[in-house]
Amino acid sequence: MKVAVIPARGGSKRIPQKNIKPFCGKPMIAWSIKAALESGCFDSVVVSTDDAAIAKEALAQGADVPFMRPAALSDDFTGTIPVIHHAADALGLSEADALCCLYATAPFLQASDIRRGLKALQDSQCDYAFSVTSYAFPIQRAIRITADNRTEMFTPEAFATRSQDLDEAYHDAGQFYWGSAAAWRAEKPIFSADSVPVILPRERVQDVDTFEDWRIAELMFKAAGLG
Repeated sequence: MKVAVIPARGGSKRIPQKNIKPFCGKPMIAWSIKAALESGCFDSVVVSTDDAAIAKEALAQGADVPFMRPAALSDDFTGTIPVIHHAADALGLSEADALCCLYATAPFLQASDIRRGLKALQDSQCDYAFSVTSYAFPIQRAIRITADNRTEMFTPEAFATRSQDLDEAYHDAGQFYWGSAAAWRAEKPIFSADSVPVILPRERVQDVDTFEDWRIAELMFKAAGLG
């Protein structure tokens, strides 16, 4: 069995009700539900929420809401992994079942990438397969601003190294995380040697945590002709 779980709590502080706020013609969460349904990977697409308005919208978009998330897993400090662990238990999944966490604020999520993630998980036999993208600038050249308003490098030994000779670095793309129900229940770390990356192009990755992020995402989305 293969299940998508979209965590979508109702208590967003920086962008109130961001999971159902209109984004380029649809409620934000609708884009993730749409990609999940179009992927053809899942026996069920489930939204894990504590919020009645989000649950209603999820159902209207074609997702399932077979349970409401408990308050203890809906605060500002609970991470994704315990939420997916709870969903695996609530759905009665077996250890061998595959469960994919899809973020609700991932409008660039593509059905084809979800399918690539499933294949990567199956081919690698790792605990997880998740979306990543490359940094636009070498992280070895990163600079911090000190308390006295001066600058210093995080990695000063890389100053004289040509940028093309530095290792390319990647970060979590914040879109999807395939894993076995066993891995989620054991709450194994995702960023580990037991995970395989699914690389996405930078033009299809944007965190949506602030209003500035939201505006950038809308501009990128429209420029890419998505929707």
